[in-house]
Amino acid sequence: MKTWSSIPVASVPGTPRPLRLFDTASGQVRPTAPGATARMYVCGITPYDATHLGHAATYLAFDLVHRLWLDAGHEVHYVQNVTDIDEPLLERAERDQDDWVVLAMRETALFREDMEALRVVPPREFVGAVESIPEIVEVIGKLLADGAAYRVDDEEHPDIYFDRAATGRFGYESGYDAGTMARFFAERGGDPDRPGKRDPLDALLWRSARPGEPSWESELGAGRPGWHIECSAIAVNRLGMGFDVQGGGSDLAFPHHEYSVAHAEALTNEHPFARHYVHAGMIGYDGEKMSKSRGNLVFVSRLRADGVDPGAIRLALFAGHYREDRPWTPALLAEAEARLARWRAAAARNAGPSAEEAIARLRDHLADDLDTPKALAAVDAWAAEAVRGGSDETAPALVRDAVDALLGIAL
Repeated sequence: MKTWSSIPVASVPGTPRPLRLFDTASGQVRPTAPGATARMYVCGITPYDATHLGHAATYLAFDLVHRLWLDAGHEVHYVQNVTDIDEPLLERAERDQDDWVVLAMRETALFREDMEALRVVPPREFVGAVESIPEIVEVIGKLLADGAAYRVDDEEHPDIYFDRAATGRFGYESGYDAGTMARFFAERGGDPDRPGKRDPLDALLWRSARPGEPSWESELGAGRPGWHIECSAIAVNRLGMGFDVQGGGSDLAFPHHEYSVAHAEALTNEHPFARHYVHAGMIGYDGEKMSKSRGNLVFVSRLRADGVDPGAIRLALFAGHYREDRPWTPALLAEAEARLARWRAAAARNAGPSAEEAIARLRDHLADDLDTPKALAAVDAWAAEAVRGGSDETAPALVRDAVDALLGIAL
């Protein structure tokens, strides 16, 4: 699958900082310690609607991770998937009397446009579930052979499920108790009441063909993959085990990430799947989490069509910490637009105060679990001082480059 256009990331003078991130599994902020190539997998969209600000907040958070690793001199092998076959996509296509393939292609193309407009550095590999079905089938076959998966006893629909007890470590990624897991599994696409399962929390790996549904012929029988297994297969086959960061929104910690972790660890008999499990908070609107089911969405494409500068969208989302659930309001956007104007005015001056301390503080705060509120304050302080004067003719350009490279905002 084609990704979006790459953008140059400037080299910034000074000393880069090692990135520390909160790890959901350990409950601690810990250093990331990539080798020469940093490896990251971030779960992508299910393309049945346009990119909303909840999506944008997640991908902007991991864009900062990407940029900080680049700043530290690492190559970055970033992989992102697209769930271009799943229940929500088929349900939306049926509701709108649309072709599910056309719907997925259209919304994926719009997602690319939004990411490019927001100046998100693209992943090296952007991989659809449909194009990955042969490798997903191979993975499921191995899980079956190893006893980590089983078919339900149903002649009409012999679906294949994962045995959640297969690794002996199920639950370590999210840290949720049994009651929370049961509730989220039922709410987030699970089927706890499916007859024939060994355990209500066993997750679907392969859905056998049903009339009127898309399916693919394979040695597993005609059918299509479940949700979680696609990320396991795509990540393991491209990044290997023990990669640096698995990322996504906090609503993916369970069930999606828990199962993708368990599938991969059962497949390879290796632990851990990733060395950091990193989750971004939810964006709310009108007092509730922004979600397609609630219909309270603010779309990136709509803001762009209304003439909103994508740099202001980035600044508005960076005004809160990436791990916090936080609201989107018109006032937040207005404040971001005013901040962007102040920064651009300061960076356009012929001279200003020395940039060295501001860039050092910017790096310090971003390296400390992506503390964007403090990072923005560091640039605010430099811009305020620049208005009062300064004699360093190199400073405005240095600040422009640093803000561009580290925060992804063009001044």
